[in-house]
Amino acid sequence: MPTTNDILCVIMGGGRGSRLYPLTKVRSKPAVPIAGKYRLIDIPISNCINSEIHRIAILTQFNSVSLHRHISNTYQFDAFHTGWVQILAAEQTMDNVGWYQGTADAVRKQLFEIQATAEYVLILAGDHLYRMDYAAMAEHHWEKNAEITVAVQPVAKEDAPRFGLLKREPDGHISSFIEKPKDPKIQKRFTSRNDEKRPFLGSMGIYLFNTQVLINLLTYHPSHDDFGSDIIPEAIRSHKVYGFDFDDYWEDVGTIRSFYETNLKLTASSPPFNFYDPSAPIYTHARFLPGSVVEDSNLEDVLLAEGCRIRKAEIKHSILGVRSQVAVGARIKDSILMGADYYDSETIPHDIPIGIGPNCHVEGAILDKNVRLSEGVVIKPFPCDRDLDRETWFVRDGIVVIPKNTEIAPGTSITPEK
Repeated sequence: MPTTNDILCVIMGGGRGSRLYPLTKVRSKPAVPIAGKYRLIDIPISNCINSEIHRIAILTQFNSVSLHRHISNTYQFDAFHTGWVQILAAEQTMDNVGWYQGTADAVRKQLFEIQATAEYVLILAGDHLYRMDYAAMAEHHWEKNAEITVAVQPVAKEDAPRFGLLKREPDGHISSFIEKPKDPKIQKRFTSRNDEKRPFLGSMGIYLFNTQVLINLLTYHPSHDDFGSDIIPEAIRSHKVYGFDFDDYWEDVGTIRSFYETNLKLTASSPPFNFYDPSAPIYTHARFLPGSVVEDSNLEDVLLAEGCRIRKAEIKHSILGVRSQVAVGARIKDSILMGADYYDSETIPHDIPIGIGPNCHVEGAILDKNVRLSEGVVIKPFPCDRDLDRETWFVRDGIVVIPKNTEIAPGTSITPEK
């Protein structure tokens, strides 16, 4: 009987990450910070470790320095452990001079590294928030004698255009699949559940392949560049493809709006996703930071990471990442502060201190790491349909985003009226 030791996990690092820009301006999508102290890549890696899958490859090609640093500093198995986490970056060779053209093409270009590693390959996305036992999915795969298993979840009517929908037969095998259908008539043909609110079954973008089957599909169909659009529909016609049910919290955080809303939900007293589950923790880089200091301030529904200092401020429904600095008189609401990579040095003074300056008003915004707001800066949300690009700030879906390492001058007003 196979075990999880026979599985290689391949995490898709994504391309340019344009839907998360400008958070992906200087980093790859899996390296984007989430929940104050983690990065998106920590979610699938932690799920693998908790599922006792210890061989993990991450495929990436853009702005990978930050991701490399995080992986090398965080996931180091000891000498008595056979596991590893490594990055397989796109590279030019004598046989191939192109970049990854899609999820399947990315795996195809790394087949030399993949095919000699394991009997099974688990394909994951790097921008989803969820907790899943992949070992249970593997057991289902082996029990069904499947060649491919697709993780599936119930999908609401309004979400149908965002998912690959499938039809599953009584024995569990998938008989039909369509990627992100927009036509209601086509959607209706894929009604799979007696649930008025969630009548469809959707692919989660999580696939378990027999390695040889994966090699054959990628080799025999060289023009098929994507798993959801190309490989899975093709495989259904020729291979044993089964669905594995998952009906728990799962969120795609691949856009600025979804990233913003998903993060702020974590500030609730009972958040939809629990980072603190002792039986299946989410791991990240261990930092040696002091506890946060809150001085004469009012905090309501705030997720506060370590190493912060808040002085006489008002903060509501917000996230403050590691090393966040908030000065006297600041007001912050419905915002995400990613914090900082370092503290300002006393020996090297800076005109604008790192963090939120005195008497700033920040509402409906995402402030990336190492942002410096001078005194009296005002940031307010824009209409939800508004997208703007400016030299030092952006608006996406009405959310103001200040890129990493940006300085905002004193008295600057970033508001719809301006």
